[in-house]
Amino acid sequence: MVEYKTSPLDAVFHALADPTRRAMLRTLCAQPLPVGELAAPFEISLAAVSKHIQVLERAGLIRRTVTGRTHLCELDAAPLHAGMEWIRHYEQFWQQRVDALEALLKTEDLSRSPRKPRRKP
Repeated sequence: MVEYKTSPLDAVFHALADPTRRAMLRTLCAQPLPVGELAAPFEISLAAVSKHIQVLERAGLIRRTVTGRTHLCELDAAPLHAGMEWIRHYEQFWQQRVDALEALLKTEDLSRSPRKPRRKP
């Protein structure tokens, strides 16, 4: 069997790929929450919520602290920085391409526009 070691960036994008996990992160932006409260808006089992939380933990996007029977989840947005840097690289790539296309289209428009004859005074 081939084992693949995933990068932290892969784990972040995998975690963000699911709408339930993105909603959980959005909820945790406001404040840390116990697992039960984090799970409340979703019509899924606590076991499913726990699996989502594990994916988010592996990506480093949340920290879970256990006090007695209470599992408190807290957002850690630091791993998102690597994702933003990756996206920013491609944003610059595409912006350069769009700027080049815009310049080309302007040049073509200028060469195609009919010139008005000059009037003699």
